[in-house]
Amino acid sequence: MAFLSRRAVAEWLGTALLLAAIIGSGIMAERLSGGNGALALLCNTLATGAMLTVLILVFGPLSGAHFNPAVTVSFALQGKTPLADAVVYIAAQIAGAIIGVWIAHLMFEMPALQLSTHVRTGAGQWLAEMIATFGLLAVIWGSTRRRPSATPFVVAAYITGAYWFTSSTSFANPAVTFARAWTDTFAGIRIGDVPAFIVAQLIGAAAATALCRWLYPAEACE
Repeated sequence: MAFLSRRAVAEWLGTALLLAAIIGSGIMAERLSGGNGALALLCNTLATGAMLTVLILVFGPLSGAHFNPAVTVSFALQGKTPLADAVVYIAAQIAGAIIGVWIAHLMFEMPALQLSTHVRTGAGQWLAEMIATFGLLAVIWGSTRRRPSATPFVVAAYITGAYWFTSSTSFANPAVTFARAWTDTFAGIRIGDVPAFIVAQLIGAAAATALCRWLYPAEACE
């Protein structure tokens, strides 16, 4: 395994590129869709899923390609990531996510610093975030235990599908959620709606981690 500094940079860069893809494709989709929300979401979904596949394939051998504090916390709870490393990972993910948002804004000649006004709240969306994150973690555990080489494609396929079957469009990632509060574009979320999303995500991640322990009692999840 690479030194912690290299793994942290991999997490930082991977998360930055992921957010640049999410926000950038959202801006492009909104500009080109002519007001068709379904078409804009489809374009945003496909770009995100494709980029996620690439990033996991490229950075997975270095850091595990978490790009997600919920994943990192779950790995730490399983004893697969030392606590000190997990703290560094999460800091790198959050910093990378914010940088990715700024990069997307600058690419499209928009102000780098923004604050979202996009309302995303309500019991249905909170439940959706619990389900989205639970499913993501369950997919990761299942694929890494049985078909590790397929993990990049399975995870990306799940996120692509979850964009459409969840009412929240499947943020499923505390770092992504926080960073998307700083863009007043198609992919944004109002800052006041962020805490409830993150709580729901952590509940979903905890439930998936507990399920993993039950499903694989004789072997630790990876």
